[in-house]
Amino acid sequence: MKTSFLTTLILLVSIISFAQNQKTEHLTFKGIAIDGTLTDYVSKMKQNGFIHQSTNDGIAVLSGDFAGYKDCLISVSTIKQKDFVNKIVVAFPDKKTWVTLLGNYNALKEMLTEKYGKPSEVIEEFDERTYSEPTDDRSKMLSVGLDKCKYSSTWKTAEGDIQLKISHKGVMSTFVTLDYTDKINSEVKRDHAKDDLR
Repeated sequence: MKTSFLTTLILLVSIISFAQNQKTEHLTFKGIAIDGTLTDYVSKMKQNGFIHQSTNDGIAVLSGDFAGYKDCLISVSTIKQKDFVNKIVVAFPDKKTWVTLLGNYNALKEMLTEKYGKPSEVIEEFDERTYSEPTDDRSKMLSVGLDKCKYSSTWKTAEGDIQLKISHKGVMSTFVTLDYTDKINSEVKRDHAKDDLR
């Protein structure tokens, strides 16, 4: 009797210990877990010095300084039909030359590599199937605006993914973005989407 009780107790303690070790934390942005309602998250961001610009369709836009860069725009997204945050996107200031755009990308990539280690995935190329690869600043910037420049580095962590990339809005607006996607809440989003398929 004592032996079976002791065995059961050891088994129970082992299961609880294993479950606690398997517990995954939320990805953080500026020390704030990417979780909770949009209103609560925006409030915490405002306490960190960001200015709330607008909220529309489950996305709040804030502005402020981030990682040594002034005047960044930060989008905080929620899961559709559920009011909890799952993704943060930082848009760094617009750059007008390839040298400054690539400089931002490389400086941030270096900082992220120091913090998270070597990226899990890296794509850094121009997609010029119909033309030759751009060689001057103007043609490189045009390639970015025409979506023919694929520069991204992704860090996959236990808490979620962090992706740095060169982005654009139309042909004239080019900038670097940094996406933080929380793993726990993104899985909830995926499960919710799968429910729609039933």
